[in-house]
Amino acid sequence: MKISSFLSNQIYRMRVELILNFVLFLTSYADTEKDKKKGTKLPACGACTNLVASFDKGLERTKKGKFEGGDTAWEEKTQPRYATSEVRFIEITDDLCKDAERGEFQCHQNHNEWEDYLETWWKMELETRPTLRQFLCVDTLKACCTLEHFGPECKPCSVLGTNGKICSGNGKCKGSGTRKGNGQCSCDKEYGGAACDSCSIGHYSSYKDDTTQICSACHKACADHCTGPGPKTCAKCADGYQMNSEHGCMDIDECLVSEPCTKDKFCVNTEGTFRCLKCDKSCDGCDGDGPDNCAACAEGFSEKKGVCVSDNPNAGKEDVEKKEEL
Repeated sequence: MKISSFLSNQIYRMRVELILNFVLFLTSYADTEKDKKKGTKLPACGACTNLVASFDKGLERTKKGKFEGGDTAWEEKTQPRYATSEVRFIEITDDLCKDAERGEFQCHQNHNEWEDYLETWWKMELETRPTLRQFLCVDTLKACCTLEHFGPECKPCSVLGTNGKICSGNGKCKGSGTRKGNGQCSCDKEYGGAACDSCSIGHYSSYKDDTTQICSACHKACADHCTGPGPKTCAKCADGYQMNSEHGCMDIDECLVSEPCTKDKFCVNTEGTFRCLKCDKSCDGCDGDGPDNCAACAEGFSEKKGVCVSDNPNAGKEDVEKKEEL
């Protein structure tokens, strides 16, 4: 029996209402997460750097000038120098902090407290003034250090590789640019050692000269160490692989060597592992996908020419009719 028009309309309205409620929930959640980011409290150096980054974006946004596209000669005679003008400064500071991804509320508060410092810096001679970060965060507020310096006294990072670079150029000095850290090296994931001058576990040296070393990832078949690219160079095989005297670490086909799946699922081998997928509804156990791979037919189904088919000849038609009614 077909559902009445009234009931169909009710179901439709309920669906629309559910979708609208879900959209409102997602919007509310996104707004909550956005407010959390705006309210984030950054440490002293991070807060100062955050404001400076917003000011730098303002400089970039206004760098083409206020009168682009007009009579340049006339403008130079009749208009103040825009690049260092009070007009440009106001345009930048009016939108300051609004583009901050985190700590926007804190940024606005700091702007109010540091406004005089910003004006002092802006009025300096353009040719000789330091960067805003150096002037505000390092020299004035003493919240940060210059890059490649760290700690309360802004000591220089001193861990050098044999190539003369800090952390061999393969990492960063802990605390660099801040008043924190211990000056030791934090290596990029490919590198290890006190000066980041060796390859970390799971990587090998793919290139090396007097000044540069490149470390590359071992093949995924390797567990930890390797001596080069490919599965032949593994010192030990990762889980799901086994050592072959000719080819190195080879994938284990778990579907062949064991029966890892339950009766109602069939096994599909993948690189380094396997997946268990559900049998067709017509099957009572199976070794593959579809009604032609059943170990036996499920209740309500019978085998015909190697395929399990429904004992009810109208089963498919009933499913179609139900879909049409809905």
